[in-house]
Amino acid sequence: MNFNDYPIDSLMYITNRPEIIFTHGKGSWLYDNTGKRYLDFVQGWAVNSLGHCNDGMIAALDKQSRQLINPSPAFYNEPMAQLAGLLTQHSCFDKVFFANSGAEANEGAIKLARKWGKKFKDGAFEIITFNHSFHGRTLATMSASGKPGWDTLYAPQVPGFPKAELNDLDSVAALINSKTVAVMLEPVQGEGGVVPATPEFMQQLRALTQQHNLLLIVDEVQSGCGRAGTLFAYEASGIEPDLMTLGKGIGGGVPLAALLAKAHVNVFEAGDQGGTYNGNPLMTAVGYAVMSQLTAPGFLDSVQARSAYLSAKLLELSQERGFAGERGSGLLRALLLGKEIGPQIVEKARLMQPDGLLLNAARPNLLRFMPALNVSEAEIDQMLVMLRQVLDSL
Repeated sequence: MNFNDYPIDSLMYITNRPEIIFTHGKGSWLYDNTGKRYLDFVQGWAVNSLGHCNDGMIAALDKQSRQLINPSPAFYNEPMAQLAGLLTQHSCFDKVFFANSGAEANEGAIKLARKWGKKFKDGAFEIITFNHSFHGRTLATMSASGKPGWDTLYAPQVPGFPKAELNDLDSVAALINSKTVAVMLEPVQGEGGVVPATPEFMQQLRALTQQHNLLLIVDEVQSGCGRAGTLFAYEASGIEPDLMTLGKGIGGGVPLAALLAKAHVNVFEAGDQGGTYNGNPLMTAVGYAVMSQLTAPGFLDSVQARSAYLSAKLLELSQERGFAGERGSGLLRALLLGKEIGPQIVEKARLMQPDGLLLNAARPNLLRFMPALNVSEAEIDQMLVMLRQVLDSL
């Protein structure tokens, strides 16, 4: 079908989209309605942790869809229990609540922290977050986010989210008062430009929160599930947070998220939290298939090897072109361009012929790379050849 044959006008406008319709994909490649293929280094914004249409995920979807799709969250189901057990087995947490999106998981973390503050800290409710952070698009998670302009977009904001500066412990300490219940951060600020929190900052922050009896919440919606090179990004700093949120990569492309908690923070009571589709067996069966592959022997070693390779190649490109370097963690990386040409590169890369290249400019002065965690060196090399062609055309 031609693009104009699709009822595009029926869709609500929320963003500028190119006039292509994606029809199918496999691994690191996407295909549109004209048959053109695209090397995908966005992967749904770090969602497709195992690439497009992973065989294990397809098998899990097919099998579970023939058995049970949704018995209601008022009952246990087998995949829900299996995935929860796998997550607690491979993390420092004791309890899991499943949701459908990262924003919903973060809402749950905010609620749980406030409930804990009401119960144990005289009603403390403020959660210190960070400038340039991104925690979701609900009213509360937008208020928690430090994205410029969001404080006025749907004003008034939900109160209780003072902002500190990432990797600046003094800025956090200055905000702590009797109303503070927690500190919430992304171990790697993805939308903020792929800015990692340093291990030293994470360790000092953990010590500071323990000193003041505050909860430490890590939002690993983008950096979790192998993306940062370890199964969970907090592990690289050698700390144990009190709460963690997961999304994106845990479902490998299907709507699945999770809130994980230490036992001492697990204060929800009946009726405090819920959701019609939360923990449904169809999605948790896929999540189990994804996490089983991520935790298989040697998988994370390969992620770290590909990460080191991509990092070295991006640094080489940066030096070659006079850019400003590269940064990131694992297979969440940024090429620092030193000038605001990111959107122009993204557009030209997509329009390349015969094959296109899908990239993302999280900020105008950088490119963000979020390939599948099982991307090959050959695909990284191919991406770099294509990127150089785009740069030559500027």
